[in-house]
Amino acid sequence: MGFVIAIDGPAAAGKGTLSRRIAETYGFQHLDTGLTYRATAKALLDAGLPLDDEEVAARMAREVDLGGLDRSVLSRHEIGEAASKIAVMPSVRRALVEAQQAFSRREPGTVLDGRDIGTVVCPDAPVKLYVTASPEVRARRRYDEITSGGGAADLDEIFADVKKRDERDMGRADSPLKPADDAHLLDTSEMSIEAAFQAAKSLIDAALKKN
Repeated sequence: MGFVIAIDGPAAAGKGTLSRRIAETYGFQHLDTGLTYRATAKALLDAGLPLDDEEVAARMAREVDLGGLDRSVLSRHEIGEAASKIAVMPSVRRALVEAQQAFSRREPGTVLDGRDIGTVVCPDAPVKLYVTASPEVRARRRYDEITSGGGAADLDEIFADVKKRDERDMGRADSPLKPADDAHLLDTSEMSIEAAFQAAKSLIDAALKKN
């Protein structure tokens, strides 16, 4: 079984950028588990199926191809909205967690990022990171990301959306967003991605030596 790095945290905290860089540095495979929910939602939308039928959604979840997750397509707003509706369904979560756990066993190692990796998906991962930042900083990053690409955005709306999403993720009954007891906290509010990467790298290197 490969070496697993579990990375959790709220939206726009920088965990995706950090996860991809870690995977590239160590030659590990990377999975953004949020995309598995989005891929399930897109499959339902494409097939014209309802978003409130848990049995149908779970069936679609079991058919998701983890090798064919296209971030540019799946990041569309309407897919994100649909994903948030099915992500609270226990049977959908179970199906996708099983797929994510199977992915985590790939050699030589994997980096999984999401909301419940260290607590639910890979509780025995030798390295667990919880990447966070203040809601204000995360809203500003999302705003800058959209406007730098030529898009139009309202900072107040984005801030409200970040807060709403945090409440939904942290308040759900099944697999709420929270740091694992043994996770290392990385607050990127005033930390560059390079500083966050170096902090993570020192933790990973120490764990690899023990492994």
